[in-house]
Amino acid sequence: MGKYFINKGNVIKGVINFTPREVLQECENGALLLDMRRDYEISYKQFDVKEVIYARYDFIKENYDMLPRDRGLIIADHAGVHSREIAQFLLEKGFDNTANLAGGIFEWDKDGLPLKINQNSMLSGQCLCVLRSKK
Repeated sequence: MGKYFINKGNVIKGVINFTPREVLQECENGALLLDMRRDYEISYKQFDVKEVIYARYDFIKENYDMLPRDRGLIIADHAGVHSREIAQFLLEKGFDNTANLAGGIFEWDKDGLPLKINQNSMLSGQCLCVLRSKK
């Protein structure tokens, strides 16, 4: 494991998982947040932290070598499922300063942590798998 997240978070199957509050603290201490949600999801709610990289799942898989290796990198999605897969993928590619946001932006929002919200891009749907922009 890299120097950024030593003895932090909850390690499951080799991947460090952070709670939303832990991620906020890590971001305040210089970690980068990698948001891999779809454009329509990002247009509605964004993490309100200092530095965020926006990149979709397929882009990360094909262009992972463009990501910074010298800083803590926390992967986030809507619910923490696909971000865990990408965190594992990056660890396998030598990104040892990588962690996952457990619960994604869903838990972040539930915990009342800082968000930028665009009401004009509000999403609707019965579950996470069918969320779509209202417009």
